[in-house]
Amino acid sequence: MQVLKNAQHQSQQGSPDWFSGTVHIDSLFAQQEPAYVSGGRVTFQPQARTAWHTHPLGQILLVTAGLGYVQKWGDPRQMIQPGDIVVIAPNEKHWHGASEQQFMTHIALQEAQQGQVVTWLEHVVDEQYLDLASGEHNEH
Repeated sequence: MQVLKNAQHQSQQGSPDWFSGTVHIDSLFAQQEPAYVSGGRVTFQPQARTAWHTHPLGQILLVTAGLGYVQKWGDPRQMIQPGDIVVIAPNEKHWHGASEQQFMTHIALQEAQQGQVVTWLEHVVDEQYLDLASGEHNEH
């Protein structure tokens, strides 16, 4: 058994290569072989969001605070709030982030496959974030 104390969590700002806006990431844990699951607490300031991305083995988001959005490629964005659980399928192209006026925090859980946890893609442009494209999300 291992107890990871709160003070041991490493905190960092989200890279502008993968996020738009101000995002803080607290790495909570990363298991080693034979387990490959990792978890982090991610806080998005208003309008902050991830880029489009996929996870080889999927991802689970546990929304803990604030108000935000999640969107699967080709579908309208969906509002998420504390208590919501988002289950993202393997290799499903998606993004998630805060609402226009409120921050949002979630716990993200994902597993590595051959050392890979995520594949980052293009940024979510404002038109996509605001869901103004009426469901017409075309590849660039």
